Amino acid sequence: MAKLTSVQNPRIKQAVRLRNGRSRRRLGRMLIDGIREIHRAHRSGMSIIEVFWCPTGDRRPEQAQVLQALVDDHVSVFEVTEPVFEKLAFGQRSEGLVAVAQTPKWDLDRLDIPSEGLVAVLEGIEKPGNVGAVLRSADAAGVAAVILADEGTDLFNPNAIRASLGAIFSVPVATAPGRQVLDWLRHHGFSIYAAWLDGSKKYSQVNYGGRSAVILGSEAIGLSSLWRASDITQIRIPMQGVVDSLNVSATAAVLFYEALRQKTASSPYDIVRKPRP
Repeated sequence: MAKLTSVQNPRIKQAVRLRNGRSRRRLGRMLIDGIREIHRAHRSGMSIIEVFWCPTGDRRPEQAQVLQALVDDHVSVFEVTEPVFEKLAFGQRSEGLVAVAQTPKWDLDRLDIPSEGLVAVLEGIEKPGNVGAVLRSADAAGVAAVILADEGTDLFNPNAIRASLGAIFSVPVATAPGRQVLDWLRHHGFSIYAAWLDGSKKYSQVNYGGRSAVILGSEAIGLSSLWRASDITQIRIPMQGVVDSLNVSATAAVLFYEALRQKTASSPYDIVRKPRP
């Protein structure tokens, strides 16, 4: 295992560039920070290019297990000093592992939604932490896919990956312009439910059976007029207090679990998400 001690090392400098969204898109690579996140990425079949390991980080048994699995899969592992690792890692959590992985091309055509699948569409969500939190809830509730329409944030922002606890690697995801997403939903026969403050129906009064999609917008500006079409049902979550909106991740969790409640109440079988191709 080679040891890298300088932040000026070309390999380190290129990895650090991946903290920037423009560089991630240009290089087609991303950073994955954390033991659990790297493990889930590797287990899902992500192409991991290299891993940086800091011995002074978290020394839980899981770290050694993940490192061994990566080495067994012929992934390059580099030992780095603490100052070098600080340049690579995000936030205050230090688990001693940061990976560089190839960014996959996740477009709508790759999604294979089951006949009873629920899809979540996020339009213009700007905070990566919110995107990650929605993905975490989607994974827990068995959502078939999450689609970013007119994405306001980079799906592969390290903060989105961390907030999802690595669920981004287990929930099928895609990004596309809003109009293309709507056309795709219509073409595949989805019942579409858009969350609005003034929605005509309570979220619990609609049927999420069959293929259905819930559309969520940002807290700042909500959804665009694209989602006011006549074939889209406008739904709302009743608000009993002084605030007039929920955090988008809280809204998503409410809707996901209502859909799950309906689907499991009508079927004795567990919902099984199809694996990502």
